[in-house]
Amino acid sequence: MEGRRILRLEQRRADLRFPLPDRFAERVANARIDRLARQAKFLTAHLSTDEVLVMHLGMTGRFTISGEPPGAFHQATGGTIAHDHVVFHMEGGETVTYNDPRRFGFMELWPAATFEAYPRLKDLGPEPLSNGFSAAYLDTALRGKAAPVKAALLDQSIIAGLGNIYVCEALYRAGISPKRLSRSIPGLRAARLAPAISAIIAEAIAAGGSSISDFAGTDGALGYFQHRFDVYDREGQPCKRCGGMVQRIVQSGRSTFYCQSCQR
Repeated sequence: MEGRRILRLEQRRADLRFPLPDRFAERVANARIDRLARQAKFLTAHLSTDEVLVMHLGMTGRFTISGEPPGAFHQATGGTIAHDHVVFHMEGGETVTYNDPRRFGFMELWPAATFEAYPRLKDLGPEPLSNGFSAAYLDTALRGKAAPVKAALLDQSIIAGLGNIYVCEALYRAGISPKRLSRSIPGLRAARLAPAISAIIAEAIAAGGSSISDFAGTDGALGYFQHRFDVYDREGQPCKRCGGMVQRIVQSGRSTFYCQSCQR
């Protein structure tokens, strides 16, 4: 997509999680995608029309590419064609289809000149693999906070793009209870937790992500990091480290998996 024009956008419904942009198809028709980028869980396409197309997959969204002429790869778009909501017809013959059964994803257009003020991104914290993330940063970000550390790590203003699965796994690797108060983390615990977070994210990316329900990459391939979970979705099974029992609790409406014996 990068460097190519969107010849035509096919919009098959008026909304996803939010209404799709006004005159969406008209505004992106013949626009060249000058740059594709990602920030946290947001995909951004910087267009030659001086607008930025912001895209989020939500829980079940998927982009799938099919190509022409014969020989280019083609994958099914993720299920029922009724869930193919937006189709980008690209210069060169490829189509990029957004499929989303639950419609928790969204797409928005924002002026490039004021993109730094885009409200869904402007207050995000550093990403786990960025230079801005470290044990020293965690010391500062968590100092004095009364919330459980699990909730704090899911707060996108503290760390961007860190989700429920990887928070559970990182806390396990660092030997920290998800119920521990955030203000108790600075110091030795932060020194264990920060590298654990970065390592878990790097390993999950290398493994292609975690395909628990319907996640797949743009080439249709499933991730396999779920086969390496230490605690997530292992309720009632023995801890791989100490032999204790993996437990499940609910925190802020999300399932938390941990070993009460070796996570302190």
